[in-house]
Amino acid sequence: MANTPKRILMVDDDVALLRIVREALTSCLRCEVDTSPKPEYAFELALKKTYDLLIFDFSMPMIDGAMLFFLIGKAYDNMRPLRDLPPLLLVSGRADEQRAQELLKEPGVAGLIAKPFPMNRLLEKAKECVPGLESLQ
Repeated sequence: MANTPKRILMVDDDVALLRIVREALTSCLRCEVDTSPKPEYAFELALKKTYDLLIFDFSMPMIDGAMLFFLIGKAYDNMRPLRDLPPLLLVSGRADEQRAQELLKEPGVAGLIAKPFPMNRLLEKAKECVPGLESLQ
């Protein structure tokens, strides 16, 4: 069972970035990646499937990454059986913003990566957040 690829859900309103990140994650790490530019669709996915890591854009129109994480957590709390909320990695073009920094103290928020970021930084961070996430040789 240990050979099951880890699952990652990424939400960002920048579709081009989603494509690049998915490509990088799946070509460098043993994982499956679902992506969506729409937080409401990502919310549905998070209820349907189980993920090992969430990567959300901090600033999106309507629902930001922090709010989305909070809503998924609330939904998980009300599910039977209870579900564990995977760690959240926030990506943000405004990483120095006060609110972004405060979020790092929240339970479950595993890190914040400022955009634009070098891809290997994201890969390293993902591996830190998810024990057993292996690099592909």
